[in-house]
Amino acid sequence: MKIIAISGSLRPNSSNTALLYVVAKLAPKDLDLTIYKGLADLPHFTPELDGDTLPRVVKDWRTLLEKSDGVMISTPEYAYGMPGVLKNGLDWIVSSGELVGKPVATISASPSELGGSKAHASLMLTLTALAANLVKGGSATIPFVGKN
Repeated sequence: MKIIAISGSLRPNSSNTALLYVVAKLAPKDLDLTIYKGLADLPHFTPELDGDTLPRVVKDWRTLLEKSDGVMISTPEYAYGMPGVLKNGLDWIVSSGELVGKPVATISASPSELGGSKAHASLMLTLTALAANLVKGGSATIPFVGKN
């Protein structure tokens, strides 16, 4: 089974990215979990670019998602929402449908006591619009990340 894991953070020491590495380490040996590192490379979404001459990085993004059996997304919360870079990546697949019916699990981790619940709600709303198959019991918000 091939799972694509996506962190909504571009920070090198991101807690959300670190969580995905922990999941990858704990995953069964027969699970191929790949952490996608190309969100920052995607151009800003605009419908004018979403045609026959797609940028190569967008084609690769769509192909990666299309060939996966499932997706896991871990995102921080910025200003009560998911980071723009993650939303941009998801916007690129609105018209192409790579997440339609695809199982998706979600995590939002934050230093706040709410665990990034507003970002998580925003992410879930977007994934619903993309017709993703939101895995029952496959979501979590994790509070107080990075707090001692």
